[in-house]
This record gives sequence, C-alpha cells and structure tokens, in this order.
Amino acid sequence: MPLLEETTLPQEHPPTVPVVIIGNGPSGICLSYLLSGYKPYLDPATVHPNPILYRKLQDTKHLPITEQDLEYLSEGLEGRSSNPVAVLFDTLLHPNADFGYKFPSVLQWRRDKQQHIPHLVLGRGTPGGAWHAMEGSMLTISLGIWMELPGVNYKDLTNGKRRDVTSDRATPEEISSYYCNYVKLKGLQKNFVDNTYVTSIQKLYRGHDGEGLENGHTHQGDGGVGDGVNERFEGNGEVCVMSGGGGALWEVRGYQQVQNDTHVPFCLFAENVVLATGASDSPVRLGVEGEDLPFVFHSISDLGLAVSQRKLDKNSDPVLIVGAGLSAADVVLCACNSNIRVLHVFRKRIDDSDLIFKQLPKTLYPEYHKVYNMMCSQAYTNVAPSSASNRPQAVSIASSVCAKMCPKPQLAAGNVAGNASVNLFPDYTSFPEHCVVSFQSDMKCLLQGNNSLKAFKISMVLVLIGTNPDLFFLKGQGQYLGQDPTRPISCKQNPIDIDPYTFECTKEPGLFAMGPLVGDNFVRFLKGGALGIASCLLKRLKKKGKLISNGGNNIM
Repeated sequence: MPLLEETTLPQEHPPTVPVVIIGNGPSGICLSYLLSGYKPYLDPATVHPNPILYRKLQDTKHLPITEQDLEYLSEGLEGRSSNPVAVLFDTLLHPNADFGYKFPSVLQWRRDKQQHIPHLVLGRGTPGGAWHAMEGSMLTISLGIWMELPGVNYKDLTNGKRRDVTSDRATPEEISSYYCNYVKLKGLQKNFVDNTYVTSIQKLYRGHDGEGLENGHTHQGDGGVGDGVNERFEGNGEVCVMSGGGGALWEVRGYQQVQNDTHVPFCLFAENVVLATGASDSPVRLGVEGEDLPFVFHSISDLGLAVSQRKLDKNSDPVLIVGAGLSAADVVLCACNSNIRVLHVFRKRIDDSDLIFKQLPKTLYPEYHKVYNMMCSQAYTNVAPSSASNRPQAVSIASSVCAKMCPKPQLAAGNVAGNASVNLFPDYTSFPEHCVVSFQSDMKCLLQGNNSLKAFKISMVLVLIGTNPDLFFLKGQGQYLGQDPTRPISCKQNPIDIDPYTFECTKEPGLFAMGPLVGDNFVRFLKGGALGIASCLLKRLKKKGKLISNGGNNIM
C-alpha cells in the first residue's frame, strides 16, 4: 500500500491515523494482529496449570483478555522478563514453558471486525524486520515455537522440518519466511507499508487558548483517539486545523523507497505512535584508537562475505573476535568451520555466572557449549613458544608498544581438560579478562590483560559486543525517554521507561514502546507489549464510546 506523496497533500491537512507503528518486525506484526480485531479468550477446553491464574481467568471467561485488568492477572506471576504483562502473555501462550513442559495455549482467538483500530506499520523492508538480514544457516537461540506469533502454529508454516538434536530450533531464514507468511495469512497486508524510512517524529504544539507547550515534555490530552472537535496545532513553523484531535498529535515524516531507488517523501499525523524498532540499528563500539580502520567490522555477515570472496583462508593471519555473547560465538563457529585461525578476546572471566552459555542447556545448544569449552580450555598464556612454531605470538610490553611478532600463542598449562581440545578447533585461542587498547594501520592490534600489553598481527577484526537502537528521528535521539534520561537509550542498560501494564512512555502520553526498547529481547516476551498496548487503546476507545467499525484505513 503506497503512501501518498507529501507534495500531493494540502499542507494544512496531512492524513491522520489513530496508530502508527514504527517497525515491522515481530513486535509490530503482533500488535497489528491485535489491533485488527483479533481477541484472546480463555479456551474452555483447556486448564491452566497455575490454579490461581486459572481461577481469575474463569471468573471473567466471557471477556477477552484485552478487556480485563492486566495488573490483576499478572499479580504473583514470575518469569524471565521484567515486564509483568510479558510474563502473563507468555504463560497464557506457553504454560510452564520454563519448566520444560509443552502444554497447549489456553487462549482461543476470535475476530471482531467491529473493534478494528485503523493503523499503519512502517518498516524498512518486508514484514519480519531484522530477521531478513541475519545469517540464514545459523540457528535461533529460542525454540521455534517461542518464535511464533498468536494464532498461527510455527510448525504448520515451516512444513515441520526437523534437525536431530536441535530440531526444536529454527534458522533465521525460516523465521523471516514465517513472519512474512503470517501477515498474508492473517490478512494484515493493508496495514503494512514496506521500504519506509521514518526521519522525524515530533509532537505538535497545542496552539489555542495559550496552551502551546514544549515538545517532548508536558502537554494536555491523554493520547487517545480524538473526540471529534476541531483543534489548531503548530509544528515545523506551520499551523494546521485538524478534526478529531482530542489530545496532542504526532507528526511523522519520512520517505518510501520505490522503484529505481526513488525516494517519495511523506507526512502524516498520528494520535498514537508505537516504537517497535528493535535493537539492531547501531552496533556498540569499543571507542578505541583505530576502530574506523577498514579491517575492523561490527557485523556477523562481514566474515561470511570475506570467506565467500576468498579474502580469508587457513593461511591468513588470525581473525580477532571481540565479545562473549552469542553473536561472537556464531562468528567463532563460522571461522572454525572455514579453517580460519581465531583470536577471541572478552572482558569477563571464563567462570563468570553472567556468561550466556551458562544459561543454555547442553542438549539443545551443543554448538554454543563447544565454543564455551574452547573459551575455557584454550586460553592464552604468555609462555615462551616452541622453536618449531612459526605462527604469530604476542609479546609482553612493559613501557612501550612492541610490534615484534613471535610464534603462535601458547595454551595455558592445565587448562585443557583431558584431551577435550583435540576434538575442538586447534587454531583457536581465547583471551579472557582482556580488552582492546588499539588497532594499528599495519594490521596489528594491541590487547591489555594481566598487567601487560600484547600485540598481534591480524587479518580482520569483528567487534560484536551488542547493539543499540538508533532513535535519531526523536528529539535528542529519545534519550529523555529512558529510565535514566542522562544516558543514551540502551536495551540492557537504559531501556525506555514505560508504564508496565500499558507500555506507554511515562514521559510521553500517546507514545508507546515495546520489544527490545523496553528490555524484552526475545520474541517470546515482546508479544506482551502488543497485549498491553492493544488493551490500553481498546479501553480508551470504549471509554470514549468510539469503537472503530470501518475495519480499514481511510488515509491511503
């Protein structure tokens, strides 16, 4: 569905839509599903294993979950998300999943087209978001069934393909295909605008009776659907009169990329905006000297590209991998499978309880435990090399940077458990409790650890220490929305501060956030944001006596 060109619209009357969702990944898709009239009820044929929750659900079984008191239902529930509604929705979809059970969902989905809320989902590509850009041969960390969205069984759309011990996990290619097919199967296409880039979102000033207020801070109105009166708004130096604007409006600007890479600009007004952009926009950087050199990369795909172009092989200098998360582990596996030598640097101790590997069952994640085994058993030590070795060896540096290259790093004595390393990858060396000091133009890196500096000659660097959202289209990059407004938004360190039951930003009524932006990094839990937001908007509509009954969007 193409957006109207900005130049074809009368500037005083840009199109207005009740809800605009920024991001077409699983967060945006799930919310679109719930805003399209699909409502979850307690399935009378099921029994939830939590007797207290089940009793609450039975007391209001005639009502959809979206019309119930989510705070009351969530009370006392525990799970792996800090957001109570995410835990609630997860236990309704996958009861007792954390205990290894595979109980069926206790929800039954019914569609009420009279309660469709018109909305648009703006995404940079096709529905599925960042999943389309991920390496297709890798396996997801989550089980396939935890990646599915409400109402459509993941296995049904993937033809039930299995893979021995890892059969319950999926590839990104399978997941992205599932999300695309989900949108079509549920008839949500009319809500999605693909290849769309948002460049600016700002709140318009209230411009009458002296009520103009500072953008991004205080304002009047509850961000709900309009009450049918004409109001005067000011933004970008323009004044426009809008009908149905019971509170402040959001101006959303951007462009859609069409054929021949043509950019078609657009502008529209939204009564509510939902941030569902995920967290993969901007890689976290080390902030060290030389990080912008051409051999330093921040994406998993860059290694695969170098291998496919035959820029790396077993005779190349080692690849330096920085990070101790799953992305770093994926690159280690890719390099090992391509017989490329690896130097693996990370800050944490190998016995640190926060390492993600310690939270993964060995039977489900054998490849990640192989990497963790190498991290533990093939750690670097500063031992004099054998004369027979001719591979690079780091040299301790006391007062100056020594770039002299010696043979291969030696493994720490006693670190290899039995013959464990024999079955692993011999040309891998880990550097626990080390950090990068700098990268040099002569393809050398300087590492700090154990009160000494070490220099290595390398062929390529992959820095994989996390990603942050890029909210450049918001005032101050959205920093004022964070739990700590003095720091940039970070999915782990400083998520957006929201009401835990509506997912509305505490500092901006009418602006909502979900998914990684509020700390829910797994698809399994980000669906709770869709439940909270849909419930909030439906209740506001019902309160105003203005349930949407046209079943479609009228602005296009």
